[in-house]
Amino acid sequence: MNLKEKYTAEVVPALMEKFGYKSIMQVPKLDKIVINMGVSEVKDNSKALDVAMGELELISGQKPIVTKAKKSIAAFKLREGMNIGCKVTLRNAKMYDFATKFFNVALPRVRDFKGVNPNSFDGKGNYNMGVKEQIIFPEIEYDKIDKVRGMDIVFVTTAKTDEEAYELLKLLGLPFAEK
Repeated sequence: MNLKEKYTAEVVPALMEKFGYKSIMQVPKLDKIVINMGVSEVKDNSKALDVAMGELELISGQKPIVTKAKKSIAAFKLREGMNIGCKVTLRNAKMYDFATKFFNVALPRVRDFKGVNPNSFDGKGNYNMGVKEQIIFPEIEYDKIDKVRGMDIVFVTTAKTDEEAYELLKLLGLPFAEK
């Protein structure tokens, strides 16, 4: 059973019962997953961004876009408009495929993994988390990486509260640590 089928078969009825929704349209759902990879060494090595974009494309299955600096920061030798990273927004089938792979394959490969932090909600029903190494994903070959890079992963939901979003992600399979 894939994640989309699990959502309609198990998650929707459980959330309707717990929160007392009258209509199926009130049940929160996963809207999109945004993966952002900042590449700080791009000002010294212009090829680093191409490598990071290639890795992000392998991980997500979708071509990433380049992110640019919004304003200049002299301390970081950063000018407005400079390339500073890449990101990809996943929706629909690719989103569910990535979530399944992330929950069941990538997260268990993290060293000393005890679950993800349950306090990383933003107050509006979205969950943010960071991954320190891209090598937890099976598509990345350990011998071919030049530098270990981290990434930020944002699970955007239609939930109104953090409690609803917590239950949704927990039922979908995100392994939370004990509160």
